[in-house]
Amino acid sequence: MTGSARGRTGASGYREPVSLVAAAVCPHPPLIVPELAGAAAPELDDLRAACDAAVARLLAAEPEQILLVGAGPETVRFGAADHGSLRAYGVDRHVRLWKTNCAGGERLPLSLTLGAWLLGGTGTELPRFAEAVATDAATDECAELGSRLARRAEQRTALLVMGDGSACRGEKSPGYHDPRAEPYDEGVARALAGVDAEALLGLDPELSAELKVAGRAPWQVLAGAARAAGGAWRGELHHDAAPYGVAYFVATWERA
Repeated sequence: MTGSARGRTGASGYREPVSLVAAAVCPHPPLIVPELAGAAAPELDDLRAACDAAVARLLAAEPEQILLVGAGPETVRFGAADHGSLRAYGVDRHVRLWKTNCAGGERLPLSLTLGAWLLGGTGTELPRFAEAVATDAATDECAELGSRLARRAEQRTALLVMGDGSACRGEKSPGYHDPRAEPYDEGVARALAGVDAEALLGLDPELSAELKVAGRAPWQVLAGAARAAGGAWRGELHHDAAPYGVAYFVATWERA
């Protein structure tokens, strides 16, 4: 980034482009945590490696803060001291978002808990914040939230966006087999690889819900943020697989 990209002027506090410098997209299956996977842990080694590489790329963009975005029951901003828990999945462990020296609660949904877990594994002490977007939020709400997040940034900010694809890829998948699932996931993969914000914003909420897609709303927040930030971006799709009938994507978006 050039020095001008950091500049802020006028009543809005910003001069284009705003301070969004990079984004990474990762899925949030609980089995990504090796202790939860047990003997099946090696089956997701490629996914873990891809997530680790994507988060490393995120940090290599030299952000001054990281914002996690994931789906939850409602749209809400979390405090830096809030945390999540893996207790419901068989490991009695708190996963901190960032700070531990002030009051916080066990409030993070699964998506943000696993995002915090991924960041915790890097050892970074960069400031970290989190926003949940309601799973059933309308597309325009997601886009507007992304725009607000991008324009609210007062420092170089990187987004870690958590979300799974369809859960209907085969008869043993959580949602059973749906022939619409694979074409849907192929479209998401193309959009993530090509930094196609409009394609992500074109994902239909009703179809996404029928296919049990957990990432639709967070991806649309990302699309809104990138569109608001402006400038040229390049994307790379690092992982695209459906090992348990659920599509898992790992991608990075960086300033071109």
